[in-house]
Amino acid sequence: MVAQKQERLLEMLSLNGAFSRKPAEVQFSHMQLTDGLHLAYCTNIHRGESWTETFAGLELHTRAVQARVSSGRPYAIGLRLSDRASRELIEPGTFRAFQEWLKRNNAYVFTINGFPYGQFHGQRVKEQVYAPDWSQPERLAYTRRLFRILADLLPPGMSGSVSTVPVSYKAFRRSPDDEQRALLQLWECVDFLDELSSQSGHDLHLGLEPEPLCTLETTSECVSYFDRLRAQRPGDRRIDRHVGVNYDCCHLAIEYETPTEALARLQSAGIRLSKIHLSNALSVRPTTEIRQSLQAFAEDIYFHQVIERRADGTLVRHADLHEALATPAPAPGIPLPEWRIHFHIPLHSAPQGGFDTTADHLIGVLDAVKAQPDLCQHFEMETYTWEVMPAAMKQRDVVDQLVNEYAWTLARFAERGFHPLG
Repeated sequence: MVAQKQERLLEMLSLNGAFSRKPAEVQFSHMQLTDGLHLAYCTNIHRGESWTETFAGLELHTRAVQARVSSGRPYAIGLRLSDRASRELIEPGTFRAFQEWLKRNNAYVFTINGFPYGQFHGQRVKEQVYAPDWSQPERLAYTRRLFRILADLLPPGMSGSVSTVPVSYKAFRRSPDDEQRALLQLWECVDFLDELSSQSGHDLHLGLEPEPLCTLETTSECVSYFDRLRAQRPGDRRIDRHVGVNYDCCHLAIEYETPTEALARLQSAGIRLSKIHLSNALSVRPTTEIRQSLQAFAEDIYFHQVIERRADGTLVRHADLHEALATPAPAPGIPLPEWRIHFHIPLHSAPQGGFDTTADHLIGVLDAVKAQPDLCQHFEMETYTWEVMPAAMKQRDVVDQLVNEYAWTLARFAERGFHPLG
């Protein structure tokens, strides 16, 4: 009975236009925008742990998206490489073949998602996505390998970014020695990036990606952590060139941060915006009916952290959606809290019937970019949850979904005066 109610509500939302399924028929140009901005979608939406699987996804899905959005002009790819895929790709013959594939298909890579180290689809990920963290040598070795790959893929004169875990996950409860090791390894990465940037002629930078319940989850925690990093080597400003923040709009919205305050806090602390993830979260008032419908989102692959804001402004954190759903509803007469849920949903979704999104945060970030075009050059649409979305949220296939995200995103950029070159 509960499952039937969930399906009825989700179907009602779909019928009411909450989750549009109709693919957009829009003409696009290439994904380098005015003011030096680059836009891609992150290929972590596709399965691919080996390089063979990753490349198959590029051939099957990415080329299909490119055919519908690039108008024959250079097409930007936001590449996701697992540790295994990176080891396989760096083999000379395999690498040359990929370079030739990019040239043949008029495509380029400007950013790599280096957050998930291992398996990211088809089995339980949850807290494993943060391992190895920055206290472990495997994370440093993996990140260095990604930058070697990126430096050789980048077109001349283009900067390159890699996004990574927010140092660690708080529930890992790392020791003081582990915390110190993480600081030292991040500095080892700075040394490496400074040398590689000089050798390659590219501006290379790492983006630590704040996420709920991690070492870095708020911009205030980012500022404090960068203070700790700088204290390791006072006066060494290379940290500010080569390490910054990968600003995920979904994650910061879940923390109830406003774009104006969050971005100002990072800028005033001299923290570089390495990349901006264009992403949306769910926002609800957890009525009985909404709680029932949310069961469809409480799946077993990814963490879906929930931050609850009560009427008095108090924030309560839940490690996963199923834990939030297990909490009792407020007593009669007590206002319902707001729940913001870490479940990346399509950018063009406009939920109704009790469901809302955090799109206002994303829009606020784009407004900030309009006011300050040099705020960040790298933008990546990151809705990796395709496989686990309730059916009512999905388009006919993943290509349709991605084309709709491009349509929505490029329209928002155009409203702010940014247009594809050419």
